[in-house]
Amino acid sequence: MANENFIDYVKIYCKSGKGGAGASHFHREKYVPKGGPDGGDGGRGGHIILRGNAQLWTLLHLRYRKHIIAEDGAPGQSNLCAGRSGKDEIIEVPLGTIARDATTGEIEAEITEDGQEIIWLPGGKGGLGNYHFKSPTNQAPTYAQPGLPGVEGWKILELKLLADVGLVGFPNAGKSTLIASLSNARPEIADYPFTTLVPNLGLVRYKDNRSFVMADIPGIIEGAAEGRGLGLRFLRHIERNAVLLFLVPADADDIVKQYLILLGELRRYNPELLTKHRLLAITKCDLADEELRRLIEKDVKKQLREKGENVPLLLISAVANYNLEKLKDELMRLLDVSARS
Repeated sequence: MANENFIDYVKIYCKSGKGGAGASHFHREKYVPKGGPDGGDGGRGGHIILRGNAQLWTLLHLRYRKHIIAEDGAPGQSNLCAGRSGKDEIIEVPLGTIARDATTGEIEAEITEDGQEIIWLPGGKGGLGNYHFKSPTNQAPTYAQPGLPGVEGWKILELKLLADVGLVGFPNAGKSTLIASLSNARPEIADYPFTTLVPNLGLVRYKDNRSFVMADIPGIIEGAAEGRGLGLRFLRHIERNAVLLFLVPADADDIVKQYLILLGELRRYNPELLTKHRLLAITKCDLADEELRRLIEKDVKKQLREKGENVPLLLISAVANYNLEKLKDELMRLLDVSARS
């Protein structure tokens, strides 16, 4: 998808429809000059409804639609005829969209399935006609209820990508190269920071017709949880991943230090992210010979044990297709464990 077309956050003003007023009317015919009350009920105001659409990947279609207002209900009529309900406004959103109140920040709805519908802002109830208020002591009531108002306010729609495996790493850690090697995704790949400016999703095929979705998250920098760089904008996409795959290049000055910095950024953003299953992959291992790979693996495992980190470790190279099948095996194992827990 084009960078300028990936929109994962919109703020919109929403207003559901007002309920129609009940009618105050009395039955009249040629030979019935003083019939009883027959005022019908007002129609319901239109709802504002969220609907999941698996064909959508972005909130781009809402970027310039700043006001969404549902139709008011029609007033009741004579002869006990109810007013027409207001037309609902249906907002189609990608799977993984969260709806919040812009003032309180409270989560009001969450869309995770194709075709799922949630009444986000209900329309106002229509008022009762005067027919409902007749009684033995009041046979000609003139009172009818007004319709109830709709709900309105500024709202936020926020997209968190639904993926099984999320790639976590600094810029140029090899995330885009890996997802291009494993899946059908074709991200931009170049040797400079922040090549990836939007998340990319790829379908990774596995044995026995199984598969999983991998998300290439834009690179995190130190301080991302405080808003530096691109990290804060995209850290939320990691929240929905079942497994986190940390990528650190073999030519890094300090592999374990980079991993711990990434872990620290996730902890500062949302401590619950550390409860997810994770795997550390050392990328670009085609730059090292077999002996050096063994030394790197031994040294990193030793340092991780000293730091109390019991994370699985794998050395890979997307360019040389080194250990990629083992990587898929380990990721699928972690996904199976995550599904059972």
